[in-house]
Amino acid sequence: MKQDKFLTGILIGIAVLVVLALVVFFLRKDGLQYGAEDTPEGVVRNYVIALHKGEYDRAYTYLANLPNKPAVEKFRQDIGNGSVNLAAAGIEILKTDISGETAYVSVAMVYGSSDPFSGGYSGNTTTALLVKQSDGWKIKEMPSPYWGYDWYQGQ
Repeated sequence: MKQDKFLTGILIGIAVLVVLALVVFFLRKDGLQYGAEDTPEGVVRNYVIALHKGEYDRAYTYLANLPNKPAVEKFRQDIGNGSVNLAAAGIEILKTDISGETAYVSVAMVYGSSDPFSGGYSGNTTTALLVKQSDGWKIKEMPSPYWGYDWYQGQ
């Protein structure tokens, strides 16, 4: 009789842990919140969040206003047709180096994650390039898969 109660207790404990894990997983994924946009790393974070949330018009506002900037239609098309594949990618922001009007944000690519900022396995470490413009820090270049291969290229 005591063994039955003990086994029942273990099974209930396992069930509670499974339910808690599922709740945390689903709340964390929907819990992506935008942050401050006054730092280069904040802009990179918000750009990635906007892409993962499907808020492409907002993501587009983080791009630098420089020659050969992709038109908003091309940006949306590249995101929508899979040229930019966000399905199982994320980033970890490592450090930022600012030199005058240019910022280099080191990011580690994370693959197989459940949200863009955690889980999975880390891939290569690369750099996002930002420039200071009149309306704040803007992205000039991001690592793949968050960037179209032909954005800002000469026509």
